[in-house]
Amino acid sequence: MQVDNKRVVNLYLEANPNPNSLKFVANFMLLPAGVSHDFPSKDSAEKAPLASELFDYDFVDRVFYMSNFITVTKKEEVEWVEIRNTLKEHIQVYLESGKPIISELTEEPVVNENDSETVKKIKGILDEYIKPAVEQDGGAIAFQSYQDGVVKVQLQGSCSGCPSSTITLKAGIENLLKRALPEIQSVEAESV
Repeated sequence: MQVDNKRVVNLYLEANPNPNSLKFVANFMLLPAGVSHDFPSKDSAEKAPLASELFDYDFVDRVFYMSNFITVTKKEEVEWVEIRNTLKEHIQVYLESGKPIISELTEEPVVNENDSETVKKIKGILDEYIKPAVEQDGGAIAFQSYQDGVVKVQLQGSCSGCPSSTITLKAGIENLLKRALPEIQSVEAESV
């Protein structure tokens, strides 16, 4: 008698503010908490076999991994109704196989002891108030730098290229950081 070692995978789809992105949410963690990987192209997915496979579909524009979800960004000329079941089935079969989604996991340090007090406070606000909301929408935000009153962040996943990301960045994130830390003058997004 042969035992089937296939993992039971339940996936559900979740829309987000970016009309070109869709979250494929699994019933288990895909990555450790706080770790995310953004793949803006097939070349960038060299160590991510599932993302690399998804880029074989000509309608896939970007792939993002975090927590228990994969966000796929499609090309504008294609409608979700035409492709979502194909993507869902592909992701489900891949996850059921038990193969890793990342071949080499590297964790980035969240807090650097050499950070200034202002940078520590910025990272704390991003972690506590901003990241959970951004993750809910299928994306991620990463602190990049702070200099001369300007905070630079990187938007990933569904946030990258989202029509409402500029509004979120300026009306939400920038206002929150300015209220908490008066020395902050602006928040800018860096492209990937």
